[in-house]
Order: sequence, then structure tokens, then C-alpha cells
Amino acid sequence: MSKPLLEVKGLKKYFDVTGGIFSRKIGEVKAVDDVSFEVYEGEVLGIVGESGCGKSTTGKTLLRLIEPTDGQVFFNGEDITNLDEDGMRKKRRDMQIIFQDPYASLNPRHKVEKILSEPLIVHGIGTKEERKEKVKKILEVVGLSGEHASRYPHQFSGGQRQRIGIARALIVNPKLIVCDEPVSALDVSIQSQILNLMEDLQEEFGLTYLFIAHDLSVVKHISDRIGVMYLGRMVELTGNEALYDNPLHPYTKSLLSAIPDPDPDMKKERIILEGDVPSPSNPPSGCAFHTRCPDVMDMCKAVRPEFQEVHDKHFVACHLYDTDVPR
Repeated sequence: MSKPLLEVKGLKKYFDVTGGIFSRKIGEVKAVDDVSFEVYEGEVLGIVGESGCGKSTTGKTLLRLIEPTDGQVFFNGEDITNLDEDGMRKKRRDMQIIFQDPYASLNPRHKVEKILSEPLIVHGIGTKEERKEKVKKILEVVGLSGEHASRYPHQFSGGQRQRIGIARALIVNPKLIVCDEPVSALDVSIQSQILNLMEDLQEEFGLTYLFIAHDLSVVKHISDRIGVMYLGRMVELTGNEALYDNPLHPYTKSLLSAIPDPDPDMKKERIILEGDVPSPSNPPSGCAFHTRCPDVMDMCKAVRPEFQEVHDKHFVACHLYDTDVPR
């Protein structure tokens, strides 16, 4: 494989928990806790996990919409972690995001033309007339009409708004788009339309996606490789088919067992996890999953497993695959 377009090394994001009369720091929420992965040019890397596992925070932190606590992010070989505000603004022309909620991510007071022209103005692209033309063209690319530029967001359905959100990310011709659960707020019938649109756009514009979702069947449809997160940590990362055909981590196995099968006669054994997801402000010692794991061993409670390659390009953080562990 060529060198990665995006490289994330040891990324951490901790949020302070305050309390008492003087709002002193009494703890911290480890939303993202030492996450590393790479995204190659032209691929789709899916990131999945339960709500609250830190996947959206990972996406926003690597774009520095939220400042990281620790770790490094390399984009095209350049460390963007310490860039100043001006340097980061220039870099964002190549790194865009599609937000989860199409209702909250568009300014209700602005017409679509102003919403889509804003990124062009920020990056000094084109004259007023050229920008107007570009807005009309990009609306047509995402399946809307150029005439929609004169409308306000409230005049559109959820699916149409998400198309506008996609157009806003595309209009500056980025290399990487972080898709933060772009279809989870939409009806199932609309989800497939938006996913198909995103696949077509990726091919047409040579885009690279980091696709965040909690629905494994959605991620299977669009991703080349998939990373599974649990409580702020990456627990498994491999190719699309390898993950579905041969999941290694007990958490991944339980997630896959929950996907409904369209064949009503197909009987599938469901792996039900015991207990609740622990709090990221007080994660368990050792392996964060040990409190719910059906295969838990004594060392899981004390030693945090390393994220290691156990098969060809198949990474997992689990003591079951440690070669030096006595059975």
C-alpha cells in the first residue's frame, strides 16, 4: 500500500469533570484513550461502536474541531497537531466533515447559497459570480436543483438537508471527508439513497472517507476496512470481509451477532453481553471490556492488552491472541 493520507498516533481526548462550590476538577472523562490508525488515499475506513464509545469525538478531534489532549495527527505526511489557527484553516480545505444532524448543522437564517458560498469565501476561491455558479453546480452533483440555492434549510426534508451538508463539504474539493454518522438521523428508505450518493461521489472526485457509524450493516455497505471502538479505545481493525467472516475480539463478535438477518428461516445465535457499558470517567482496569466479556481471564482484569497485528493486516487488542499467555 502507498503511504497513508491520514495517520493518527496515540490520540487522546480527556474532558475535565468539575464539581463542588468552586467547580474544581474532580475527574476526567476519557472519551478517546490512545487511538492509532491510518487511512489510505481513496479508501473508506469505517469506525463502529456503541453510542458513547468515542467514535464521533475521534473524528472531530483529528480535524481539531475539538483540541486533542495528547497524540499526533499526520495529514499527507505533515503533523497538523501543532498548527496555529491560520495554518489549520488553510489545511481544512483538504479536510472536511459531514455532520450527523442535518437539522442542527445548517444555519436556519441563511439561504442555501450563503451556506455553500461561505467555505469558498473563507478560502478565497473565485469571484462572486464564479461562486454563484459553483453553488448551482454542486447542488446538481448531489441530486438537487440549482434553483434550491435561494431557499432556506427549513424548506427541505432531512434527506435533502443532508445532501446540502454533503455539498458544503465537497465544494472546496477536499481530499478527506470525515462522515460523522451521516445517515443515522434519516429514515431507512433515505439512508440507502445517501449512501449510494456518497459512493458515487467518492468515485467521481477520488475522495477518501473516514466513515463513523453505529450500524454495522451500513458500514459493511461502504467501507474497505473497519475499526471497532469500545470505551474510547480501538479493539479491532481489519478489512471489511475479514471482520465479517472472521471477527476476533469478543466485542466485535457480539456486535455482529446483533445484525438482523433478512432471511426469516435463518437461525443465528445471538451473543448477549452481561452488564452495562462502564463509565468513561471511571473505566475498568486492564482491558476495558473485561466486565462484560464472556471469555474473560484473570490477566484481563489487570493488564491492558496491546493493539497488535495477529494475522495479515488484522489488528486486535485482546489477551486471547497473546502468544506468550499460558492457557
